[in-house]
Amino acid sequence: MTALASFDFVRHIDGLRYHFEHDGERHGRPAYRRTDGQVWCVWSPADGWHCEIDGGLVTAHPLTGQGDEPEPPATVWRSFKNERSYLYDLRPLRPQA
Repeated sequence: MTALASFDFVRHIDGLRYHFEHDGERHGRPAYRRTDGQVWCVWSPADGWHCEIDGGLVTAHPLTGQGDEPEPPATVWRSFKNERSYLYDLRPLRPQA
């Protein structure tokens, strides 16, 4: 199976989009970096699929799924940082055939 090339997180409250692109692997699964370089979406045995910032601080998780999918699940994710929390849709972007 070919890894998902890219995806967007789209924030529910205002439609703000964050774009992620495939950038290597971590723990044998594809890793994705936000195009501004500030956030990674990765899989780990301890946390399943999640987003993290520098220092490994986890900032988001999918609300549904087992966390063991081969790619980040296209579902609703909840972010949390300091006192803020938002809901996002993960929307895969697959190349047109």
